Amino acid sequence: MASILDLIGNTPLVQARRLATGPCQLFLKLENQNPGGSIKDRIALSMIEAAEREKKIQPGSLLVEATAGNTGLGLALVAAQKGYRLLIVVPDKMSQEKIFHLKALGAEVQLTRSDVTKGHPEYYQDKAARLARDTPGAFYINQFGNEANPWAHEHTTGPEIWEQLEHRVDAVVCGVGTGGTLTGLARFFAKVSPQTEIVLADPAGSILAPLVNSGKPPAQVGSWLVEGIGEDFVPPVCDLSRVRKAYSIPDREALLTCRELLRKEGVMAGTSTGTLVAAALRYCREASTPKRVVTLVGDSGNKYLSKVYNDFWMLDQGFIERERYGDLRDLISRRHHDHAVATVSADERVLTAYQRMKLYDVSQLPVLQSGRIIGIVDEEDILAEVYDNPEHFNEPVTEAMESHLVTVGPKASIPELMEIFKRGMVAIVVDGDEFLGLITRIDLLNWLRRRSDEK
Repeated sequence: MASILDLIGNTPLVQARRLATGPCQLFLKLENQNPGGSIKDRIALSMIEAAEREKKIQPGSLLVEATAGNTGLGLALVAAQKGYRLLIVVPDKMSQEKIFHLKALGAEVQLTRSDVTKGHPEYYQDKAARLARDTPGAFYINQFGNEANPWAHEHTTGPEIWEQLEHRVDAVVCGVGTGGTLTGLARFFAKVSPQTEIVLADPAGSILAPLVNSGKPPAQVGSWLVEGIGEDFVPPVCDLSRVRKAYSIPDREALLTCRELLRKEGVMAGTSTGTLVAAALRYCREASTPKRVVTLVGDSGNKYLSKVYNDFWMLDQGFIERERYGDLRDLISRRHHDHAVATVSADERVLTAYQRMKLYDVSQLPVLQSGRIIGIVDEEDILAEVYDNPEHFNEPVTEAMESHLVTVGPKASIPELMEIFKRGMVAIVVDGDEFLGLITRIDLLNWLRRRSDEK
């Protein structure tokens, strides 16, 4: 290839053989194989090249866009190759991996609030449009209203699926972020195979599935953790007229489907794919006759290692369960007997404790001796130890640790925890001589939130 941009599109399609698909065949279009790692590479190239043809930009121009997901990465890839500057406005729920990726590609990133809706000055789309207006020479790409967005899918993604499935496609399952994918595919299949059903996969909380199923949006917009799809309005380029069936998929079902997809099919996909595959599986299992169904693996799960593929994050969200005891052990997010707590041994050095804190991104470590906790060391302790003499990094960690510990048993009460927190301490839970783990303020908050959700 003459350029990395020539690798956009022509992605492989694979049949899911180990998922329970009822009487149907389910095929996965692996859009995570695009060079930028997502389906949004297609529209990034299409929208920038359309702006070039229309003389709206020239080399060195500043491009501005709002994105809650992968469009920014696709734009950053294309902009870098074509010599444009790029400013991306993203809501603060975007994964850190994506933000690091954007910056590594040379984009400028501005975070804004994810808890506000259209019309608020900090809403990511309104903020991006305002920045573009206020910056001389800037061009607002506006993926939500840009006709080059659905054009890319009508003229590339749709024809590829049609050829790969040998002109036999009974249903296509899509999500809506901008609506470009669904609209483009709907237009293509309306021409070549009008009987092909277009199925919407939507995060629970979004207005789109209720709008399709009832003809009117819900009274209130919910919230969801899945990135890149779901909306609180119908985007200008989104045409839902050919959608005959829509599924609202809760976050828990979507994220567990991601993990099942990796375990059973070897496909490591992002969170929006979990929503799409969960909806496709519902559709397949409801079918009374065999059908050939295709859905999209929109991006790679590598961007979500700190979330959906992180057991502790999933536990904190209440999406996976573990043994419950009915006492303080249920509040410990990282249990020692699961080897989940970062610790340091009494015979290790202060330098080792410092390095371990950095590795695991924690500010304190229990100090263990023969399985018993004998102290705790935190950043302040280490700083006090080495400030006057950096050679003290080589001393045993016992020289820096705090050995006067306040511990609680697993049967202690929540008010007892609160008293420990008021003293600026972390709760150390022990059962006799056995160290069980630590409880922090965030652990208590997570536990209280899960209890609220269960009610």
